[in-house]
Amino acid sequence: MMLPYLNSIPEGFCKGFYNKTPYRITKQIFNKGKSGKIFAEASDGSDFISLNYYITKRGFLLKPCEMASEKVVHFLRNITLCNETLSRENHLQK
Repeated sequence: MMLPYLNSIPEGFCKGFYNKTPYRITKQIFNKGKSGKIFAEASDGSDFISLNYYITKRGFLLKPCEMASEKVVHFLRNITLCNETLSRENHLQK
């Protein structure tokens, strides 16, 4: 399930590394935590990740924006956050 990975990224702005490349990451949460948006961009402008997610009565929906789901899932599973590494590890153990 992707929700622990999404929850490990803090709301607002943070930085991380993905495939040895630094990324700037912005996360916005809406509807009392029931939906959100993440946009991450490589610092050199060579790549980006964009997604929305929704928690509904029927379950969890991950909606990549104009990219393959596999790319978004790989990013979420492999991003290393700069100043939130310990927090991220704690979220993933739950």
